[in-house]
Amino acid sequence: MTSRFGLSVALATPFHASGQIAAPAMVAQAKACLVAGCGSVTLFGTTGEGASIGTEERRRIVEAMLAAGIPAHQLVSGVLVDAAEDAAEQARHALQLGARNILLAPPSYFKNVGEDGLFGWFAAVFAALGPLARDVLLYNIPSVTMVPLPLGLIGRLRAAFPNVVAGVKDSGGDWTYSEALLAAHGDLVILIGDERHLARSVRRGGQGAISGMANFVTGEIRAMAVDGRDDARVENFVLELLKFPVIPAVKAMLARSTGDDGWLAVRPPLEPTSQQGRKQLAAAYDQLFATEPA
Repeated sequence: MTSRFGLSVALATPFHASGQIAAPAMVAQAKACLVAGCGSVTLFGTTGEGASIGTEERRRIVEAMLAAGIPAHQLVSGVLVDAAEDAAEQARHALQLGARNILLAPPSYFKNVGEDGLFGWFAAVFAALGPLARDVLLYNIPSVTMVPLPLGLIGRLRAAFPNVVAGVKDSGGDWTYSEALLAAHGDLVILIGDERHLARSVRRGGQGAISGMANFVTGEIRAMAVDGRDDARVENFVLELLKFPVIPAVKAMLARSTGDDGWLAVRPPLEPTSQQGRKQLAAAYDQLFATEPA
């Protein structure tokens, strides 16, 4: 097995007032997270509002990262679209440039689809990629997609595409599922997106995390993702974040940690966290992180 995956920051995407991506700020945040201990940067995931970012925008951002000196092997590219052709096109560009992994979510417009249909969709994406297909992390985030990835489907995909399916990012927040995933497919790269379950999963063989909170508490998340160290402060702050739409809340905390209110902007249909919400998050954070971890 190759070296452990470790921690990848689910990088937030900054926007100008015009709605365009603020590429210099995004590159700077990626570099800061790498310096702080992340092993890689995940672009265009859920925290990065990837479902709202078009194919050409993605090309420009990936190329900006490379031009700024961030090596391709430290980049993971999220793909969150419904058409297999579009998914393959977005993945193709990142893979051609040498990206470490593709984080591939299932199609989500059609609900209550069967396992055979999901298998067929993933197979179509891989077929469209052809020899480029590699290092795919299947993305289980049913709270957003409403399309869970059954363990049986993961088993079928890895058996049919052993040189393509590298692992699973599990952001389901269901420890029973995560535990079963680790037991059934622990030889794959299993990453946990819900920080409340992160340290426990690492101690059971998980290889780390792709984490939105790593945008503003990188060191703390790294200790959980790499060392399997519990941190009740982080776990309790997740509960505070969940009181709000999570993506704008993460960006509110990032704005606070960097002193740059430009991070508050989100792309429609999302809306920024209110001033009162920001105060509530800040107060909870200050109270929780006033002490060292137990």
